[in-house]
Amino acid sequence: MAASPQDLLASLSTTTPLTALYIPRCKPSEPAGHLWDTSGYMRLSPQPSCVDSGTMWTWALWMFPLLCEFSLAALPAKPENISCIYYYRKNLTCTWNPGKETGYTLYRVKRTYSYGNKIESCTLNSSASENRASCSFFPPRVTNRDDCTIQVEAQNADGVIKSDITSWSMDAIAKTEPPGILSVKPVWGIKRMVQIEWKRPKLVPSSSHLKYTLRFRTVNSTTWMEVNFTEYHFNATQNYNLTGLQAFTEYVVALRCVTTESRLWSAWSQEEMGITEEEAPYGLDLWRILRPAEADERRLVWLLWKKARGAPILEKTLGYNIWYFPENKTNLTEIRNTTNQQFELDLGGEAYWVSVISYNSLGESPVATLRIPAIHEKPLCHVEALQACLAQDQLVVEWQSSDSEVDTWMVEWFPDLDSEPPALSWELVSQARNWTIQQDKLEPFLCYNISVYPMLQDQVGEPNSIQAYAKEDIPSRGPRTKVENIGVKTVMIVWEEIPKSERNGIIRNYTIFCQAEDGKEFSKTVNSSVLQYGLESLTRQTSYTVKVMANTSAGGKLGMEIKFRTLSLSVFEIFLISSLTGGGLLTLIVLTVAYGFKKPNRLTHLCWPKVPNPAESSIATWHGGDFKDKLNLKEFDDSVNPEEDRILKPLSTSSDLIDKLVVNFENFLEDISIEAGKFQENILGGEENEYMTSPHRPDYPPGKNFEESPVSTEIAPRKSQYLCLGMAEEACSEASEQGLFSGQSLGPDHLCEERAPNPYLKNSVTTREFLMSEKLPEHSKKEV
Repeated sequence: MAASPQDLLASLSTTTPLTALYIPRCKPSEPAGHLWDTSGYMRLSPQPSCVDSGTMWTWALWMFPLLCEFSLAALPAKPENISCIYYYRKNLTCTWNPGKETGYTLYRVKRTYSYGNKIESCTLNSSASENRASCSFFPPRVTNRDDCTIQVEAQNADGVIKSDITSWSMDAIAKTEPPGILSVKPVWGIKRMVQIEWKRPKLVPSSSHLKYTLRFRTVNSTTWMEVNFTEYHFNATQNYNLTGLQAFTEYVVALRCVTTESRLWSAWSQEEMGITEEEAPYGLDLWRILRPAEADERRLVWLLWKKARGAPILEKTLGYNIWYFPENKTNLTEIRNTTNQQFELDLGGEAYWVSVISYNSLGESPVATLRIPAIHEKPLCHVEALQACLAQDQLVVEWQSSDSEVDTWMVEWFPDLDSEPPALSWELVSQARNWTIQQDKLEPFLCYNISVYPMLQDQVGEPNSIQAYAKEDIPSRGPRTKVENIGVKTVMIVWEEIPKSERNGIIRNYTIFCQAEDGKEFSKTVNSSVLQYGLESLTRQTSYTVKVMANTSAGGKLGMEIKFRTLSLSVFEIFLISSLTGGGLLTLIVLTVAYGFKKPNRLTHLCWPKVPNPAESSIATWHGGDFKDKLNLKEFDDSVNPEEDRILKPLSTSSDLIDKLVVNFENFLEDISIEAGKFQENILGGEENEYMTSPHRPDYPPGKNFEESPVSTEIAPRKSQYLCLGMAEEACSEASEQGLFSGQSLGPDHLCEERAPNPYLKNSVTTREFLMSEKLPEHSKKEV
């Protein structure tokens, strides 16, 4: 009889692992009662050899909860890296690495001691304890002369995991308290030494010797130096003499200890300070700044000195003695004294030797000597390929030299500021061709001038210099920009160099940004030595916006934005147009002048036509019958005359109006050939022309004006009279006189043919009005 699914699952859960479960399949060629696995091997089965699909689904449904339970089970991580420390006469503390915790975990530390005869444990709840991987055991069960084993168990709801068993020697893991320093003081009469005195730790095995480590440093240093030693007695207080120190220097010291059997050092003691005894100054480093020579070959030399490397920080100096003399002339030695660390000397053009010493109450320092070269002395070889770069937190300067004999170099540096003398620093470099300085010893964002001098014995060569920054930033402001030479399609962009105090770094290049109005922006980058740039291929009569950015290695800063507009015409185009226009006008003037020289009268008549002046007319000289024969006034009605524009009407509103004279030059020129012979004597009579008066004008008694006398003034100009007034042939003019006479008119028999009026004279000057004075000349009062 086949087993039930419950019995099958129960048997599988107790005897068969999950990996041993197989699903039976039927093979028609094999006898019933055998179960074949996937590899083709036969395995006996309590079920029939062939199971239908319904039975297989039943198995799957019953096995699914079991599989889920196995897949969701998670044991705690195995504790590893167990470490134990025995704090002497305090406790034994063990720690471990718990690994990744998946939930609530209970740790149990089992300790076996007394040669394996006793066991004690320490329980730790990971969810309740702040320190989830540490457990301690306390006296009296913990002693130093014993060995023990430690094992850590981790347990959660899914199971228990145990660590490996570790063995510990209590003497090897014993850790004592740090010693307590009592004093740090110098010993009278012994230079460059301090004596440290301390108290031995209380909680330490009485029979164990202690090893010590003493560390010390100067107050202004961060680098520790260490000294190791072992005690040889068990006194409560111990001391140690620390030698090889600097004179008159303050030191910081600290101690730690360990038993000879243990490998665990105590913590460092509290730091204490002490100072060494004072002595004579250590020495000086001497340098100089040479100024240009004057016309008389005199020059100023700045002497600078500082404490030599290795000199005590707290070294006291009361003053400095300086003496100098020309080379090979020791009898001209001069001595100076100062309390400053610089001195100005006025030297001649030859070479000099300078010596400086410092002194205090305990003595003098060694002599520092320096040779000042002559003005015309040839220097040593140059320093080649000088470069500076930043490496981590240091500024590194490297150089090359072709002279292999030179192995000593003087490096000087100072900030690029307008100070006199500059805040100069210097350092001697030997057996190397590079120099480094910490960035924190230099001001950030400040330019430094660095120079390297080759030195061979007492000679100083010509330097090579470079500028560098310890730390760079973007400039404080951008370049000040302006535009020049604005053209039709070109413009010159000019900008000023940023002051050194505002650069914050080395200017690597400049970028010019230009954008047309409602157009696309374009840019151009130029190197740092260029301070102007010409833009080309611009659009005529267009507005543009320009700005310049100065770039350092840290970034760039934009300058002010300026706007300009290109021209519609270039200077050349304006000059060309002006030249063509001026040339045309000049040509016209030349031709006009040439024509004037060729035909002067015609040009004069064309430009300035002659208009007859009635005041100069000779008609007033005509007398008697000649005048009556020439002039016969005829009265006629105005309504009959269709040419109303030729009627001369009196102006009744003005009492001074006497006459109007109408002159027609065109008809006058046509009749000149007929009338010239008849009137030549009258015209050329030689009398001076006078103002014309009316020949029929009556005399007015005194006190009467023109208004009191009624005069018939209407004259019909239907048949005009033309008179030749005695002018030159080419300038002969024709005049028509219409007067205001009482009761008389021009006769018809003397009228000339009527001609069309000259439009030129009609539009210019056609009439003249004359006002007569009350006192007229006598010849004007006579009747004609």
